[in-house]
Amino acid sequence: MKKISIVFLQAVIVLIGIVALAVLIRFPLTEGRAKDLDLFSIYADPLILYGYLSSIAFFVALYNAFRLLGYVGQNKVFSLPSVKALKNIKYCAIVTGILIVIAGIYVNMTHHKDDDPAGFTAICFVACFASVVVATAAAIFEKSCKMPWI
Repeated sequence: MKKISIVFLQAVIVLIGIVALAVLIRFPLTEGRAKDLDLFSIYADPLILYGYLSSIAFFVALYNAFRLLGYVGQNKVFSLPSVKALKNIKYCAIVTGILIVIAGIYVNMTHHKDDDPAGFTAICFVACFASVVVATAAAIFEKSCKMPWI
């Protein structure tokens, strides 16, 4: 793979991380259950704290994808570190999918009777499907990169 392609993909991964971090910081201040709360109460809300804690797996997967692209740039695609990075991405995607399902169930069980959680549920379905796709792709690439001695 050309160096410029790898640098571009690494820049895209960094940009995804920055946008996700900006959304995590800005979204609770403007939308949903915490829009009328003060600054301390916003970040003491259990659902918002759950969102922050569950985003750790997403950022770990982004970091491992960045590292994996570095290994590709060094022509170490079939090395043990690249297989470990793929395995970490797979596990992070599985954990993220499970945490999204738990959040969807929690919101559907505890929503106010005047609210309609259909939009949140749809976002949960899409995000969970994306996590399954990433985990499946990482598992396939992991199996193709494994050598008999690894």
